[in-house]
Amino acid sequence: MNKVLFICGHNSGRSQMAEALLAEMGGSDFTVQSAGLHPAEAVNPLVVEVMQELGINMSGHTPKSAFDLFKSGELFTHVITVCDKETDENCPIYPGIQKRENWPFPDPEKLTGTHGEKLVQLRKIRDAIKTRIANYFRLTDS
Repeated sequence: MNKVLFICGHNSGRSQMAEALLAEMGGSDFTVQSAGLHPAEAVNPLVVEVMQELGINMSGHTPKSAFDLFKSGELFTHVITVCDKETDENCPIYPGIQKRENWPFPDPEKLTGTHGEKLVQLRKIRDAIKTRIANYFRLTDS
């Protein structure tokens, strides 16, 4: 069983999308969670909107703390940070023994433009995360 943790700064966008996508694509072969260093109050509404376009309902998702997961003693086979290290200097390092990866993706909170323009940009991020997950875990794109 693969236990995967996706981490970003606030657990309101990239890591939430990655968690939902791998849960959908990987099925029962994966236990998936996401967390953030400084969890936001809520998942970014634009993220909920673009995930709904794929039939994934994230309306009940809430940001979680990477520190709380660590304190609980939970272990993961894979810990994947999805922050853009060039622009997000606070991208967390999760301690413990596991396979670590960094997949840099732009922060949805930093997107600019109209609602529609932000959705276009966010769809590109979502699709890039989906492709990376499919390739890394050798999953058939669903």
